[in-house]
Amino acid sequence: MFERSRKGERALLLQPQPPGGNDPVLLEEFAELARSAGASVVGSLSARVERPNPRYFVGTGKADELKSQREALGADLILVNHALSPVQERNLEKLTACRVVDRTGLILDIFAQRARSHEGKLQVELAQLKHMSTRLVRGWTHLERQRGGAIGLRGPGETQLELDRRLLGERMKQLQKRLDKVATQRAQARRARMRNELPVVALVGYTNAGKSTLFNALTGAGVYAADQLFATLDPTLRRLPDLDSGPALLADTVGFIRDLPHDLVAAFRSTLAEARDADLLLHVIDLADPEREQRIVDVEAVLAEIGAGDVPQILVYNKIDQVEGLQPRLDAGEAGAPPRVSVSARDRRGLELLREAVAGRLAAERVEAVLHLPPTAGRLRARLHQQGVVAEESADESGWRVRIDAPRLLVEPMFGLPDGDGAWLRERLLAPSEDETYNPRATAH
Repeated sequence: MFERSRKGERALLLQPQPPGGNDPVLLEEFAELARSAGASVVGSLSARVERPNPRYFVGTGKADELKSQREALGADLILVNHALSPVQERNLEKLTACRVVDRTGLILDIFAQRARSHEGKLQVELAQLKHMSTRLVRGWTHLERQRGGAIGLRGPGETQLELDRRLLGERMKQLQKRLDKVATQRAQARRARMRNELPVVALVGYTNAGKSTLFNALTGAGVYAADQLFATLDPTLRRLPDLDSGPALLADTVGFIRDLPHDLVAAFRSTLAEARDADLLLHVIDLADPEREQRIVDVEAVLAEIGAGDVPQILVYNKIDQVEGLQPRLDAGEAGAPPRVSVSARDRRGLELLREAVAGRLAAERVEAVLHLPPTAGRLRARLHQQGVVAEESADESGWRVRIDAPRLLVEPMFGLPDGDGAWLRERLLAPSEDETYNPRATAH
């Protein structure tokens, strides 16, 4: 075995390519990921991979070439832009006498550097431990030895490897319990915001599209924004002022990327719930990126994976300052297509058009009506309060006058109430009329 380098600053990139394909954008993005992790890219090597080699992932000839190039460039780290099996990673390390990290490990390392909140650190550690648990047998032979054999060292007969796996399992259970508790607290905070009738607008998009810069421009917040991948991990919420539809909350979320590790998506599910539970998504797109159409597809795939695929969207084409001749513009969208707004978050151009689009969409996604409920409708009144859709209420001898003002997402689940109550609510809330008489049986028939 070999002594694994602890430096890991001079990186050699290995970019697998499908047969007949050679996409330089993949290598450029991977190089940016490496630099975001703090590595210095000293070289790269492309490898045509039609069918992954079980031993090295790449062919034996390409693996030998990788070894030679690593020695020539003096690299102390090899980064592979693909997920490797533990066996492939270990065999490459043994062949090249160099530390090997796959795409998943690299992204996890970046997340570990950037996490700031208690929840973010727990999520990253859990994802890292899940990734590490299958890679314990690597460059350390002591993991295969049993304890015992000398005075004071006789153990329970468990190998060091088995002991480490058991300790990892126990640690992952502890982290999961803590995350479940934090997720419960976040859910309670979201329910409180919904009861306070404050709609939530969440920024989503491919990493480095300018979400945090746009967040600062809209809210005046001072969150960290930089021209690097995954500059923001922890969700931040600020009040979004100057909307014609009333105040709202704006949430800045973690950026997405193609082939985002599934363990990371699972670990950050509670954080990404800010997007899933939002009333409106601002999908920020880098207009200057030649691969923007593919980026949109990648973001939509992650949104579908976390259950946010059906949340209403506004497409925000950012960075018009980097494209000559473009001006701020608002396109309403036709045939159910989401509105499109072109802005420059850095120069603060087009923000008024964006606020106009957000206010219009939020107003369309809220339900406002006045209901007159007789004393016999006490059960329906209780359900309205339980769902948190009642903005104002007054009572007299004829019953209750209830004013509804709530997001459509809160109101629509009540349309399935039994005994005709749901059908009556649907008719009164979606198509208000002068006749507000409570008569669910007549509506049901």
